Amino acid sequence: MLPATPPSRPLAFQTIAVIGKYMAAGIEQSLSDIAAFLLEKGHKVVLEAETARNVDLPGVESMTPQEIGQHADVAIVVGGDGTMLGIARQLAPYQVPLIGINQGRLGFMTDISQDSMIAVLTEMLRGNLESEQRTLLEGTVLRDGQAIFHALAFNDVVVSRGPTTGMAELKVEVDGRFMYNQRSDGLIISTPTGSTAYALSAGGPLLHPSLSGISLVPIAPHALSNRPIVVPDSSNIVIEIMGGRDISVNFDMQSLASLQHHDRIVVRRSAHTITFLHPQGWSYYDTLREKLHWNEYPSVTGKLK
Repeated sequence: MLPATPPSRPLAFQTIAVIGKYMAAGIEQSLSDIAAFLLEKGHKVVLEAETARNVDLPGVESMTPQEIGQHADVAIVVGGDGTMLGIARQLAPYQVPLIGINQGRLGFMTDISQDSMIAVLTEMLRGNLESEQRTLLEGTVLRDGQAIFHALAFNDVVVSRGPTTGMAELKVEVDGRFMYNQRSDGLIISTPTGSTAYALSAGGPLLHPSLSGISLVPIAPHALSNRPIVVPDSSNIVIEIMGGRDISVNFDMQSLASLQHHDRIVVRRSAHTITFLHPQGWSYYDTLREKLHWNEYPSVTGKLK
């Protein structure tokens, strides 16, 4: 049972949580540098408990994600988008804003480079920053009318067939109205944030994070007329398993539930949101241009420049 959404808190950064992908090369030095910088500036620093077990920062208190949610004014996440996804879902009920330092590869959500992190954090902690809110999805698996599984997703909810089985047969309804029957490898139900993840590789559209929409993207559909569609994020989406073997549903590629025929997955927008903090002047289009190499263009010789 998730706690009720608390009232919004002001952007006053007294207690700052630091969270890191502890298995990444060089992460300990980055976390140590950030903690030392924050302590020198007079902030109270806490480490997420799993991070603290794997990174030695003497004298820095550790907290569970739930405790961070109750006590921290902001969380600095060092890692890739996977690290951000995991902690974002846990902190969503508490409205703790997140700052991302990119220790991974793509970094659509962790957008501050390690090379500039101290200089950028200095400005952001002075209040020179951009703030944006991202939506989440919540999904419930119903079997014989009873809820057997529930989870949040920041990127997507994915219904998919087993790795060695035939196609999944799915029936999709939106707001109580039949949309289509589909035979495919599966279906991705994506937030705007998730439009740059699995949905993109499956041919889905890019959605700006401020859009109020949910995209439904078929995975390798049997009928080429089954195309991606974007529905309002007020929609109640129901996917019923009509056929296929070893069908499963996962949430951000982490929480997993095995499904049976006539199980129904109900997906809707969560009441919770995530607040991202970015450096002043940050632009979503800059991120897309950098990560998707839109800055590369053909020269007169036909080579990329």
